Amino acid sequence: MITTSRKRRRTKNFVVLTIIILGALPMLFPFYWQITTSLKSPNQISQWPPTWFPWPLHFENYRELAEQVPLLNYLKNSVLIVSLVVIGTVSSCSFAAYAFARLNFPGRSFIFLTLVSAIIIPSFALLIPQFIIYQKIGWYDTFYPLIVPAFFGNAFYIFLLRQYFMGIPRAVEDAARIDGAGFLRTFLYIILPMSKPALVTVAVFTFVSTWNDFSGPLIFLTDDNKFTMPIGLIFFQGSPRSASQTHLLMAMSVLLAAPCVILYFIAQRAFMRGITLGGVNR
Repeated sequence: MITTSRKRRRTKNFVVLTIIILGALPMLFPFYWQITTSLKSPNQISQWPPTWFPWPLHFENYRELAEQVPLLNYLKNSVLIVSLVVIGTVSSCSFAAYAFARLNFPGRSFIFLTLVSAIIIPSFALLIPQFIIYQKIGWYDTFYPLIVPAFFGNAFYIFLLRQYFMGIPRAVEDAARIDGAGFLRTFLYIILPMSKPALVTVAVFTFVSTWNDFSGPLIFLTDDNKFTMPIGLIFFQGSPRSASQTHLLMAMSVLLAAPCVILYFIAQRAFMRGITLGGVNR
């Protein structure tokens, strides 16, 4: 009886896994083609029938790409901006979310409702007033417009973290208060360590959106030395030489997509726990 039940369960799991793999293959194929094309020679790209498994692998394409475009400069700018934006977003949003979740102050519900209402405002609707303000204060063509706003919170991430904080039992904080911990110490040493899944989720979302951001750097930056990876990719794609250098174009596309894929696999477990918006008591 038990053996039959196990066989049925294994058969069911095998069928489900097979369906998932077959459904994933069409979505993974473009990424596979992108990687293999970046490792082909120019002659292999134009061959018909196409070369599915290129050999030998031409890793020198990436070196050639770095010689034609300021790749390291693009990477340095992107890493600098993304790192500061992630730090600013996680820190500011976690502080604000804890205040809305645990502290009682006049107008808390109204302020939180106003904050959440800001989510419905399209970001592109704010670009013109932001551009005028940043130009007036001398921030145009600097990294400040891309970094500083992150230290003032994000409505969606504040909402996400607040929901997670509200799921943490108050008994944990009460125990810390009995031991003499104040609000700040309770937040830093109790709430944040118990909220790693939610914090990782906010960090991953922020990293992906900032790393792939195209409109912000395009509008606020004009100096070629300050361009980020998405801007560099578009400029290289629009250049006349890119038409005959598809392998280099694909190499740069791989470099742009790879950090997001790697980050997801590294933080997958915590990310999947945090996206559920559940607290530790659920």
